[in-house]
Amino acid sequence: MAVSAGYAIQVGAFAKVDNAIRMTELLREQRIEAYYFRHESGLYKVRFGQYPLRSKAEAEAGKLMRRNIIPDFFIVHPEISAMEIPGVIGGSALRNRLIETAVNYHGLPYCWGGTSPDEGFDCSGLAVAVYNLNGLSIPRTCREQYRMGQNVSGADMLPGDLVFFDIERTGQVSHVGIYIGGSRFIHAPSRNQTIRTDSLLSPYFQSRFTGVRRYVR
Repeated sequence: MAVSAGYAIQVGAFAKVDNAIRMTELLREQRIEAYYFRHESGLYKVRFGQYPLRSKAEAEAGKLMRRNIIPDFFIVHPEISAMEIPGVIGGSALRNRLIETAVNYHGLPYCWGGTSPDEGFDCSGLAVAVYNLNGLSIPRTCREQYRMGQNVSGADMLPGDLVFFDIERTGQVSHVGIYIGGSRFIHAPSRNQTIRTDSLLSPYFQSRFTGVRRYVR
């Protein structure tokens, strides 16, 4: 299951998505797993990190400033996990929040990670960002997400569950999306493409579908 997320470091709020992408890629070049998102204000914000204590987040941000990796920062207090709110665990409030967050990425450029022979295409950053923005932490790679999540049958999947695929048909999970209901899911298809929704019923994805994993009850 997902666990509560910690303190995050925010390093920018940009009017243009290209600037947020540029900052995200600069951080990833330093092996910092940053992500960007579109805030309700219309700004594109860049964040990274899951720190249990505010002091640890501040210390790490200070180190990065001294190394001239980031110009400034803002510590983001972790959201109260919906799993900790009585009456929400078994309800749809958290799932609705996950879907709203995911759909807000629709049409934005994908810029997390790339490809590797070992791990396959690293599309899992979208799922990580969506869950983090709702106060939850899940594994980083799609294979870890597949291995650690609760196995759910396709007939029982709910919005917010993660759906997995073996794109190259190698016998290994290599792609993940977020189920949004109505047999549709949102995902980052590949580098240089925008985040979009597709149907699980399409022949392409049906033939590559591997399974469903759940991180919220």
